[in-house]
Amino acid sequence: MRGFGVFLGKELREIARTWRIWVLPGIVLFFAVSGPPLAEVTPQLLSSVMESQGTGAVIELPDPTYVDAYLQWTKNLSQIVIFALIIMFAGAISAEKRGGTAILSLTKPLTRPAFVLGKLASHTILLTVTTLVGAAVTWGLTLAVFGEAPLAPLAGATGVWLVSALFFVALMMLLSSAVDSQAGAAGLGLVVYLLLSIATIWEPAVSYSPAALVNAPTEIAMSETVALGWPIGTTIALTVLLAIAAVAVFRKREL
Repeated sequence: MRGFGVFLGKELREIARTWRIWVLPGIVLFFAVSGPPLAEVTPQLLSSVMESQGTGAVIELPDPTYVDAYLQWTKNLSQIVIFALIIMFAGAISAEKRGGTAILSLTKPLTRPAFVLGKLASHTILLTVTTLVGAAVTWGLTLAVFGEAPLAPLAGATGVWLVSALFFVALMMLLSSAVDSQAGAAGLGLVVYLLLSIATIWEPAVSYSPAALVNAPTEIAMSETVALGWPIGTTIALTVLLAIAAVAVFRKREL
């Protein structure tokens, strides 16, 4: 692990000075800012659409509440933000390898495990800080728009999603170490997400695997009781194993 601290600092500075500081945070903050106002006006928009179609039908929609804002937040995290994360981090290591910067870094007193784990740690910090800031903005705007915003459902839903998202960060480190093509690594990451989504219809997977975390944020945002002890424990264990596998694979790759 020689050189880990120095390399992590370099990665964090690079994130702060390049496009990476704008893309993922920009997406998350956009959804955080737009979610509560959109949740408030959605029923009115639906009513206007029905009237413009001239069906003559009158649909009584319930008044929006803070739950609708929280659902907007969790839906965007579980779909668009996960997709963006997979695509962005697919080239975390392979892009450095193709560009020749990996070999330059490793000619200094920096070990391969430190290189991979430095990448993983910097992306984990970026994702965690961005998610926490986005959740805080969502909470504040929800309170401003709806007059109430219980913290527990939002915190629980965001925390569970973050566990799932960090699993995908570790997965993309492994795929980026093993696959030279960024598009190929991203495609494999999306396949894993699709498989987990399909697995939500299988009870054992929902009870014990990361598949449970696909829909759990939405359920928690609605204040439903969800048993997540095994799925969270399994996801954390798999995240650690993926990180170890990424180090093992990168050790054997030729630069």
